[in-house]
Amino acid sequence: MARITVIYDNFGPYHLARLTALHADCDLTAIELYQTSSEYDWLSRGEVAFACRTLAGPGQAGTDTLPMLRVALDAARPEAVFVPGWSSKAAIAALRWAQAAGVPAVLMSDSRAEDAPRRRFAEWVKRQVVAGFSGALVAGTAHRDYARALGVPEDCIETGYDVVDNAHFATGAEAARAAEVRMRAALGVPATYFIVSARFIEKKNLSFLLNAYGLYRSQFAGAPLDLVIIGDGPLRTALEAQRSELGLETHVHLPGFIHYESLPAYYGLATALVMPSITDQWGLVVNEAMASGLPVLVSNGSGAAQDLVAHGINGYTFNPSRTEELAGQMAALSKAPAARLAEMGAASQAIIEGYTPQSFATVATALVARLRARPAKRLAPARRTFLAALCAIRGRT
Repeated sequence: MARITVIYDNFGPYHLARLTALHADCDLTAIELYQTSSEYDWLSRGEVAFACRTLAGPGQAGTDTLPMLRVALDAARPEAVFVPGWSSKAAIAALRWAQAAGVPAVLMSDSRAEDAPRRRFAEWVKRQVVAGFSGALVAGTAHRDYARALGVPEDCIETGYDVVDNAHFATGAEAARAAEVRMRAALGVPATYFIVSARFIEKKNLSFLLNAYGLYRSQFAGAPLDLVIIGDGPLRTALEAQRSELGLETHVHLPGFIHYESLPAYYGLATALVMPSITDQWGLVVNEAMASGLPVLVSNGSGAAQDLVAHGINGYTFNPSRTEELAGQMAALSKAPAARLAEMGAASQAIIEGYTPQSFATVATALVARLRARPAKRLAPARRTFLAALCAIRGRT
């Protein structure tokens, strides 16, 4: 089996599921730059089955991990290195190490051209960096297109990067449904609801969501569903105020951040997912909800929408600036018979079967085998010098 090293900033449940599956197919060393994350409040990961190296522990958030990263890579002696992105100092340092060692570096990315306005000079810089990668493992169709535009050869790109532990969500959701009355009381959730899982930040578009939900409630002739928004963040106070202004205090529930272990129950008792982001590179909450057997309403600003949502089959996509469109889709699901909702949920599970930690491991190892059969990709001296200068600049930020 090939010796593979995978680098992540911080191991969350999603990374660990992928790494555990990959471990079964290769001689894996996983490198975690920081044990804690300022963005996600993960619980302790516990024991893992694969070789794992954490470079900076709790309380060491500002530590320069580059020297330790080089030492860890030297010790692992990988035959391929998987690198998270192209912009961080650690990513550039790992790419430089792979260039010096003569082993393939694989870019892991869920970036799309559509994610943000693109500036010509910044894109030129990216292409100089990406030129050092032998291949790329990306999220989906639009992400493949962007990697190709940055210079990765088509036959060196694989999709299937953004996956979750489907079994965790499917099993937990089914268990919650089997004990529905008890679980609804324990979680404090209403009898029927749309579920949203997001950080409370601007790009998640939660103010738009509340407006669309308010419109839906005002127009729907039947018994409207409640709305449960799990998560937290700097916009909580503003969202609570908007909820009050719209008179939705008893219908919009904000239970706060929910740990990974408890998420499947919230999905399992929901009617459908709403994912309203203005833009999202992918949106793993869509994977989670689909694995839990839910219909999904997904903004077309999400990278997952193109690949995971079959419009009218397992859900609908919508424009994240059109409140009437989302309100209408909420109404359509609210009046759908239970059998139709179950059919859409089953379609979600069938689609997401192609996106699992095992499929991630399969495409990752297949890509490594293909790249190792080719001569190592070496940058010209001028580009190696550029990478060194860029790494030094990033290292001072």
